[in-house]
Amino acid sequence: MSYQPESRPWGLSALSAAYFLFLILTMSSYGAPFPLWGRFYNGSAAQWLVFADSMISLYLWLGVLKRQQLTVWLIIGYNLFDILNACVNLARISASEYARFAESAISEDDLRLNTLVAAVLLMLLNLYVFRNRRHFYNRSLYLF
Repeated sequence: MSYQPESRPWGLSALSAAYFLFLILTMSSYGAPFPLWGRFYNGSAAQWLVFADSMISLYLWLGVLKRQQLTVWLIIGYNLFDILNACVNLARISASEYARFAESAISEDDLRLNTLVAAVLLMLLNLYVFRNRRHFYNRSLYLF
C-alpha cells in the first residue's frame, strides 16, 4: 500500500506555484533570442527551443500537482541542466552581447551575481525536492 497523505503539504503547493511561474516565464519569452550552450538562437530555432522548454515546464508543473515520482528526478535533472547551461552561457557569452539583445546596459558583475543566485536557488530547490520525495507517491509514468 502506498503512502497517501490526506492534505497537500504547504511546500508542494509552493513548489507547484514556482513551476507554474517558470512555465509562464518560459512561454513569455517566445520570439526572443534563446541562449543555449553559449550561443544565442534566433528565429524559428529559438521558437522551437522555447516551445520545448515550455512543454517540459508544463510536464513538471503537472507532475508536481499529481505527485508523480518520476517528476522528482526530472526536476532534479532539469535544474542541473539549467545550472550547467547558465554557467556555460556565462563563460561563453559576453555581457555586451546580452545587453545587445536586452537593449539595455548589463554589467558583467550583475550577470555573474544573477547567475550565482539562480544556481543557488535551483540547488536549494533540488535539495527540497529530494528531501521531500516521499510526498510524491504516484508511481504512474503517465500524467493522465
